[in-house]
Amino acid sequence: MKFRYLIILISLNFLNAQSQNLYPNIGTEIMFQPEWAKKLYYDRIEVFKRDTLRFNQIVFLGNSITEGGKDWNEKFGIVGISNRGISGDSTDGVIARLNEIIHFSPKAIFLLIGINDIYNELTPSTDYIANNILKIIKRINQELPETKVFLQTILPVEKEVYKEKIIAVNGMIKTFVSQSKFEIIDLYSIFVNEEGKMKKELSYDGVHLNDKGYSVWVDHIKPTVLNLAKHN
Repeated sequence: MKFRYLIILISLNFLNAQSQNLYPNIGTEIMFQPEWAKKLYYDRIEVFKRDTLRFNQIVFLGNSITEGGKDWNEKFGIVGISNRGISGDSTDGVIARLNEIIHFSPKAIFLLIGINDIYNELTPSTDYIANNILKIIKRINQELPETKVFLQTILPVEKEVYKEKIIAVNGMIKTFVSQSKFEIIDLYSIFVNEEGKMKKELSYDGVHLNDKGYSVWVDHIKPTVLNLAKHN
């Protein structure tokens, strides 16, 4: 009896240690991460540790725009979707937390990331951002070849100063995806107005989506999501 208990204890400790390797530790250096984003990042990581992914789910991966969608299951009227958005997150932040995603082998990943990199003056260039996005999807594909990856273009914003950078990054990732087996979902094109900015009626601050904005997003990708949900 004592021996069985010891085996169980050792197994639990092993699994706990294994799970800890799935998440970046507090203090892990994330390139160009601003101070204000660090607490948001690690607070959310603690939530992920308590509410772990399940195998073969659909994962929405990104920053505050994804996190702000809250319960994506409710939005689509299904189960099996996990929200892995973190407010303030960047491409480097996603790279640092990919172990969890890889471990639980999702059936599909919807990635939307990059706007915080564009806003961050420390980020070296638009090339750096685009290359990081490609690094994320390439690693997922390399380690999870059966997982469908849907790369969503960066949304427009209200501020004119960021318009060309968003267009540049989106152009680079669209060029790459057109030459690969990944699928691109061009959210930018349905959120942009004639001035190249976020449609005012879809956002409450020129960056983050309001209820109508989320409805537009959901309606645009709903056929894809529901088709994925049908095939377990």
